[in-house]
Amino acid sequence: MDSIGTNTAPEAGAIALTVQAPEVLAPDLVTVSVRQGLEAVDIIRRGAGRAVSAVGPVLHDGSGDTLGFLVPPGTADAWDLPGSACTQTDGRGMRFDDLAGAPTAGGTGWLLPPEAVGPVTDPEVLRAALGEAARLIEAADNCR
Repeated sequence: MDSIGTNTAPEAGAIALTVQAPEVLAPDLVTVSVRQGLEAVDIIRRGAGRAVSAVGPVLHDGSGDTLGFLVPPGTADAWDLPGSACTQTDGRGMRFDDLAGAPTAGGTGWLLPPEAVGPVTDPEVLRAALGEAARLIEAADNCR
């Protein structure tokens, strides 16, 4: 290896070094009711006047009761929004090694697949959208 860290041809008898890519951390997963989750997706998409998609991949369960938003690793450590749960996915349940592939938990599929949206949803954007969604749902339910 030369002084700037690139590989050069090894000299006779030299030991060749292999550089491994850094480990990719699995995203955390925020799970909410399907009704609140769909509202939040709409809210984020309406407010996203950005070139980059503000909503990341979203999973739905086989029964259609919940949606799961992929968020950055570490989000679960401080997530405390009532009506939702945030769990670490690393090494448990679903594996996201190949985000473009199908999820491995039975009956789960993509509402918004990774190849169609950004890498993950920003937790603060998601928190605000879920709060607004809850208020909209409550207002709609009170009008009946």
